Amino acid sequence: MDDELEALKKRKLEELQRQLAYQKALEQQEEEQEKLEEERKRILSYILTSEARERMARIRMARPEYVQDIENQLIILAQSGKIHQKITDQQLKELLAQLAQRKKEIKIRRSGL
Repeated sequence: MDDELEALKKRKLEELQRQLAYQKALEQQEEEQEKLEEERKRILSYILTSEARERMARIRMARPEYVQDIENQLIILAQSGKIHQKITDQQLKELLAQLAQRKKEIKIRRSGL
């Protein structure tokens, strides 16, 4: 009986340790995600004027995945040194129009079945 009780206690302790390790891993992942998001915001505030950031915020309400893609592209351009001045609202509108045009031009062709 004591052996069974000890085994049960041991299994319970191992389960609690696994849960604790999992919780710590989740917390660490969330912390890293927050750091990345803060870095994204810092870069975007550096390369976009306040008006352009406001426009991005408004678009984000309607199409968050679209804004995420645009932000990723802008960050890549900034990190590669291709953006030398802040992007204005007008420049952002032009960029958005170009991207929207490209999306419309994508066509899927199927070969004969």
